[in-house]
Formats: sequence, structure tokens, C-alpha cells
Amino acid sequence: MTGACLSMKYLHLLTCAAATALLAATPTMAAATDLTAVNRIMDMGLNHSQVVATEAYLADQIGGRMTNSPAMRKAEAWTSDQFRAWGLSQVRKEGFAFGRGWWIDAAHVRMTSPRPVELASIPVAWTPATAGPLTASVIVAPMRSERDFAQWKGKLAGKIVLVSWPAPPKDDTTAPFARLTDADIAKLDHIQLPHLDPKRDADLVKYFTFGARLDAFLASEGAVAWARMSRTEGRRVHGEGYSYQAGATPKLPGVELGAEDYRRLARLARIGDVKLEIDSRVRFDDTDLNAYNVLADIPGKDAKAGYVMAGAHLDSWVAGDGASDNGAGSAVVMEAARILAALGVKPRRSIRFVLWAGEEQGLLGSAAYVEQHVATRPKPADPEIAKLGPYFGGNQFPVTFKPEAAQLAAYFNIDNGSGKVRGVYAEGNVAAAPILREWLAPLSGLAAGAVVTSPTGSTDHVFFNDLGLPAFQFIQDPLDYESRVHHTDIDTFDHARPDDLRQAAVVLATLLLDAADAEAPMPRKPPPTKPQPDDPTATPEPDWR
Repeated sequence: MTGACLSMKYLHLLTCAAATALLAATPTMAAATDLTAVNRIMDMGLNHSQVVATEAYLADQIGGRMTNSPAMRKAEAWTSDQFRAWGLSQVRKEGFAFGRGWWIDAAHVRMTSPRPVELASIPVAWTPATAGPLTASVIVAPMRSERDFAQWKGKLAGKIVLVSWPAPPKDDTTAPFARLTDADIAKLDHIQLPHLDPKRDADLVKYFTFGARLDAFLASEGAVAWARMSRTEGRRVHGEGYSYQAGATPKLPGVELGAEDYRRLARLARIGDVKLEIDSRVRFDDTDLNAYNVLADIPGKDAKAGYVMAGAHLDSWVAGDGASDNGAGSAVVMEAARILAALGVKPRRSIRFVLWAGEEQGLLGSAAYVEQHVATRPKPADPEIAKLGPYFGGNQFPVTFKPEAAQLAAYFNIDNGSGKVRGVYAEGNVAAAPILREWLAPLSGLAAGAVVTSPTGSTDHVFFNDLGLPAFQFIQDPLDYESRVHHTDIDTFDHARPDDLRQAAVVLATLLLDAADAEAPMPRKPPPTKPQPDDPTATPEPDWR
């Protein structure tokens, strides 16, 4: 007992006995599932569902919801109103520092010479507008690091610079639409070994800060705009950009072109002059540089028992309507809230529902919640890393837990498109896995019973899980999420599956009620301490190129 508590000395706000109890919780602490309650959830969620209407409103009426854009502000207000109308308590917004609002009024790119062709295109997020249609010759000048700048010095003035290498197309070797088989799910059941490679982390910093250095170089050389190639085929575009902070806006307009269109430009530029017309009518708003998470609660009967939480990110990119990423997850979280509120449940613990902002820029909303409510970590000493935000520089030590850390009994996140929920990633928490299986057992007829130990990343449970908290992401049928839809201009309502959304809301509502009524919080993993490099004898790789 003494040794265990010495290893947890930074959980200084918890008693030794309480901290040990949190870490040593066992499956026997799970309350028996109330099957009558499951019946009621299934009836409300399958026969009286509103999840499809919610998803359609977010996708069709509001559309793409860039953080701090007018569409996102509308979504914040509308979702808050829905929570209130359904009878949830303490509906509120929690702000955090973000940056500029940005949106697209209208935009197009067309080749004007050697022949007129309208191109698949989108402005890159947070790049400035053109002052009306801008026409200039292109130059193909692929650049991936500052070492490339010397090759192009003195050659870019007055040009629209094609900055990507026009990579050739690749054959599709997998089906564009898929449902998971039992064998597929079984392959996920493994413990992923962690890796710490300081050289790799430094290379990532170079990679993610290169865009700002490239923009500065192009502007200094007199270029008038730049274009990059989409990373996917089928003339689909994405438009992701990350210069959202006030004072960090790029100097030049930037656009992304469909891969096929980009390759055509590059081919033609090898044999003659190619001219483009770019008309990028984008707008900025600096009225409020804070972004906002939307929260709502179903109060618990025992104020000392803490709370369980469900979350999804409300923000999206604007190439499409943000239907699958992550209007679907937001609609499912909202529907779970509606179901439980409509049933008048009185759980032991409170149930909190959160719609995050800023996920697409590096999980900023959930990171802000963790810092405000759960734990703090030192800021990176390197200012370049600090500018990248918590996703790239957040794993600093030591960790200082806040009192509310002991109150969070479980967190469930949904953000893998609109596919059917097939189970839960236990995120390496082997003590929680048997409990999750028990809670999912009554839903076997909905094909939602799988629990795998492997972790997932890149979404809003990450910072909770990194602290050892019981935070979980759902296994979902992939559909065409990664193959075609993710972040692209075809992320529209047509790629959602209404039956899958209904099923997912029932699964989420059931797990939330089980966790809220359990005898004890879910087991936690050990709180984090600074890891050692996994192979200190390895020879570092060369520069990231």
C-alpha cells in the first residue's frame, strides 16, 4: 500500500486510500444492468427517435461548422436550445482561447490558358482572400522543407506557385464501403506498445511548422498565391489549414486543387505557359476570439458520486457539411441526452453531455476542458512546440490533478463517422474491459458487444485517456468514412445511415446509464509519469525528409 501511494504522489488532492481505490477498482464493482431500463431506452431510441432529424439539421440547415465561424455560432445556439427544450439542466457554454473566425462566401479556380477549365478547388482554411479574381501563370515548385527554398529563389515573382509534388495516382486495392466482420474486430484486440522517440517528435514539429515558413518565403519572393494537390483521388478536396491564431494569418491566398486537376496543370506547365484564375472570397471575424464547448447535464441523486460524460465534436471543416465528421457523433450524443431526459431517469451520478469545439485544430476544446476541470501540465519550454497546441506539445510532466479528477467516473467519445457502433475500444484499460462487456451484453442483438483492448487516437478522449482516466472511443463500422468522406467535400447527409445513428444512440444511452448507476467509478489506469525512450540504443533517423 505504501509503495503504491508513493508512486502516485502527485495525486496530492486525493487521500492515499481514495487514490488506491480508484486504481484498484475491479469488475465486481459494476452494478447489475437494469434490463427494464434497457427496454425503455430501446423503445425510445428505436421507435421514437429524433437523431436523424438532428443530424439532418446540423448537416443541411447549418452545414460546415468551422470553429468560430458564423455557422459554428449558430450550431452552438441551436444545440443549446435543443438541450433546454429536452429538459436538461445547466445548459451552458465554456469558452477557451482560440483565434479568428473564418468562412467562405464564394470561391472558384479555373484554368484560363491553354484552354478554359473549371477546377475542383477550395480555399485553404484561414488563408486570406484575393482582391477579386486573380490571374497569373503557374510554376510547379514542390517544396517540403527550407532546404528547397534555394532552388526557387528569384523564380517565383508574379506566379501562382504549385507547391506539391504531383504524385501519380495509386490503384484502389480496398472496397470503398465496408462493414466490419467479427474477424476484423478480433484483429483490433491487442495491446499497442507505446513508443517514445524524441527525434521523431522533433521532426513532427518541423513538419507542422513548415507551412508558415513556406508562406513567408513565397511572399518574400513576390509570389501572388499558391496551390497544393489534394491527398485523395476523385477530384475531392479538403481545405484544412491551421493558421487560426490572431496575428498568424498567412500572407498569400492558398487553394487546394483536386488531384486530377493538379496533375493536369503540372503536365501542361512542362510544355508551355499555364494561367490560372483564382477568386477566393473568404472572410474573417475577430469579434470574439474565444471558442466554446456546449455542455448540458442530467443531475444525479448523489452529489458526492461524481459524473459520467459523453462527448463529440461539433466543429467540422467546410469542404462538406460536416455530416459524418462529426455531425453524426454530435447527433448521437444529443439523442442519448434526449432519450434519458425523456425517460426521466434519476441516476446516482450526474450525466454530462459535451459538444466540443476546435477538435479539428488539435482537440482544443477537450484539452481546454481537461485543463479547466481535471489536470494541468507544464507548457513546453520550446515556443515553437507551444504554438502547435496541446496535441503536439501537451504530454509534459509532472501532472497536477485537480479535485474534479476524482469526480469523473467515465467518459465515452464518439467520432468515427456515422457507422453502426460495434463495441468499445478499452484504450488499454484491461480492468475496465470486463465491465464494458457486461454492460454491452444486453445489446448483443444490436451487434454492439465487442470490447477490444487496443487504443485509438486523434479524437477528444485522448487527453482524458493520457491521464489514466476511464475514457473510451467506440468501434464503428467504417462505411466510406476514411475511404471517401473524411474531411472532404462529399461529407454530406447522404453518407449517413439513419439506422446506424439510431442504434448508436441506444448503445450510448445504455452505457451512460450503466456507468451513472454503477457502485463505483470505472477502473483507472496508473496516472502518467515521464516515460523512457523505448530504444535508447537506436541510431536516430536522418532529417524528416
